[in-house]
Amino acid sequence: MAFELPPLPYDKTALEPHMSAQTFEFHHGKHHNAYVTNLNNLLKDSPLVDKSLEEVIADSWQNKNAGVFNNAAQVWNHTFFWSSMKPNGGGAPTGAIADKINADFGSFDAFKEQFKQAGATQFGSGWAWLVIENGTLKVTKTPNAETPLVNGQTPLLTCDVWEHAYYLDYQNRRPDFLATFLDHLVNWDFVNENLAKA
Repeated sequence: MAFELPPLPYDKTALEPHMSAQTFEFHHGKHHNAYVTNLNNLLKDSPLVDKSLEEVIADSWQNKNAGVFNNAAQVWNHTFFWSSMKPNGGGAPTGAIADKINADFGSFDAFKEQFKQAGATQFGSGWAWLVIENGTLKVTKTPNAETPLVNGQTPLLTCDVWEHAYYLDYQNRRPDFLATFLDHLVNWDFVNENLAKA
């Protein structure tokens, strides 16, 4: 069964002025779509063709099939990224994740600094993540298409720091993009849902 490009969970203008419709046209409409197309082409005659996306990621990582892994993981990572944001999002979290952040990082501000640092210091392309591992929250970063799924961690939140995620709106100002993501875009409801399932 072929994978499909999932629709955005909001209109492509919904995150303006923090993320433009033009960015979504390229990032979702072209980049994410290309990963879906490439993955379907790579899996055409593969025994993985009927597996779930998570199963394809695990198998291709274990068997060092870089082409399949890179495209499958990028399909998953991007879908997760779109859900990590919402209109009028960002700011301080509420609910269980707020308590857990305070317990594991000491304060929300301490978490924000770690998250911004992870995203700003990821050399080249990659992702900044909030994950839970063995019951403890951690901030981590991954290069290129790598996902915490292959490291025994459960992703709760991600920010894409590939240049195509922010360059049209922020040029080379990746730290500004990360600050805007935390202050105006994070979907804490989504993070709480992921925490509840972890």
